Amino acid sequence: MTSYPSDVAFTSAVKAIQSEKGSRQSYAKVEQHGWKTIVTPDLKSFLSELDMFYLGTANSAGQPYIQYRGGPPGFLKAIDEKTLGFADFGGNQQYISVGNLSENSRAFIFLMDYVHSRRIKLWGNARVVEGDDVLEEKLRDSDYPGKIERVILFEIEAWDINCPQHIHKRFPQKAVAPVIDQLQKQVQELESTIADLESKLETLGQEDLRLRRKDQA
Repeated sequence: MTSYPSDVAFTSAVKAIQSEKGSRQSYAKVEQHGWKTIVTPDLKSFLSELDMFYLGTANSAGQPYIQYRGGPPGFLKAIDEKTLGFADFGGNQQYISVGNLSENSRAFIFLMDYVHSRRIKLWGNARVVEGDDVLEEKLRDSDYPGKIERVILFEIEAWDINCPQHIHKRFPQKAVAPVIDQLQKQVQELESTIADLESKLETLGQEDLRLRRKDQA
């Protein structure tokens, strides 16, 4: 039987349900074209813009865990054509992901671009690297204040671009802040204009009242 990179996700159980629900034929065509198994220029470009992603791990009993990982834009980097890596910054010291990887290397990375409604799913294996100053320096961003505690390397088994359906738009603060500042300035200008017009109307009203009283005298 022919095997495909997508088999990491499309297991026999998944394929059986696809057949039952009527989507197996279309996905059979998709898997023949092949999911990517190496870092491509498009994936590198996608990574360079992201300042967060979700890391999935599981313990030896199969209990899954999802963790949000954040850093400066592009902090998840391509080490080589099969490996991604990122600096793991100090956090709440629960060490759930680190503990899971110590007994089960299977891992999953979910990349989300909420601004452009894009997402990429990556399957593979991950490992924790501690005390490697050279690797830490390679992944360090001098402008980011987080303290590096370790490096996590992710070896890609397969990845795929997912459809944009049902992705709600979300915008980072740095993108929204200039727009909000501009709107606030416009509001202040309008409020100033309104206050000026109200003052002029009040002056005109007082003058009109004075003239009426003068005519009645």
